[in-house]
Amino acid sequence: MISFILFPVVKKLESWGLNTILAAFFSILLMFLLIIGSVTLFSTQILQLSEDVSDFGDKLMTLFTDAILYFNKNVSFVPQLERDDLLYKAQGFLRSSAGSLVQNTFNGMASFLAGLLSTIIYTFLFLIYRTNLTDAFLKFAEDRNRNKVLNMLRNVQKVGQQYLSGMAILFLILGFANSIGLLIIGIDSPFLFGFLAASLSIIPYVGPTLGATIPVLYAFMSTDSLWTPAAIAGMFWFIQTIESNFLSPEIVGSSMNVNALAAIFSLIVGGYVRGIAGMVLFLPFAAMLKLICNEFEQLQPVALMIGNQGYDEIKINLHPKSKLKGWF
Repeated sequence: MISFILFPVVKKLESWGLNTILAAFFSILLMFLLIIGSVTLFSTQILQLSEDVSDFGDKLMTLFTDAILYFNKNVSFVPQLERDDLLYKAQGFLRSSAGSLVQNTFNGMASFLAGLLSTIIYTFLFLIYRTNLTDAFLKFAEDRNRNKVLNMLRNVQKVGQQYLSGMAILFLILGFANSIGLLIIGIDSPFLFGFLAASLSIIPYVGPTLGATIPVLYAFMSTDSLWTPAAIAGMFWFIQTIESNFLSPEIVGSSMNVNALAAIFSLIVGGYVRGIAGMVLFLPFAAMLKLICNEFEQLQPVALMIGNQGYDEIKINLHPKSKLKGWF
């Protein structure tokens, strides 16, 4: 997926006289420079917010304790609990689990770094061997079907590139829109919360809700007014409505023509297989699978289960005349 979106950069560098290996290397380096620049830009806000984390955690623990006590008073079969005792036990549990938390954090960081290194290597190899891979796929097909297979590969590449580039544009638009709204409302670290919510919104269905919940909870804990969290919730609802109905269809396009059932299923499977990364990537994978199945009559029932098209539309699109500029 990353090699799809970096391919135009590689082609541009090759047109300037660089060989394929250097072009692939510099395109990946450029991507990491952009990521490092973004992290550096928001690092100051992260450090500033970290000073309030302990106070925020204490408030959250107090709210959780009060909720349990309220439930305890209204449910007769639950034994009576004292607030101070319950709070002490909860804090003791957090202290006792600190060791396992550090261990899980270390394991998670090691797994992340290993996956990052593998991603870099695979992306680099896909970019420098793209012609060989295309020729190999075409050799599997009969001579009369090779144009059809090449068209299928181009469509698959287009879906991946359009999805990732479109999501990057949406991320910037939503990030600035969220940040400006939070800045007007008056919450601390508006750009951090705004772009955090924008990054979570990449995850279908679950992400937008989670991205809005974090700043709402923070505002609820850090301010005494109920107007602030209510205003933040209303702002996120308005922005997500605009994004879902206008921005996403125009920017990402109709290539992600996957029905809701297939989208939710790909979300669950992706989360089970690769966690957050899987939840983000398995939706375009489903769209790619639909395009592949469209090209083969035996697999068209699978395309029907994934997409929103009817059978007549799939038959019409079975041999489309593509005007795409080839990835390969």
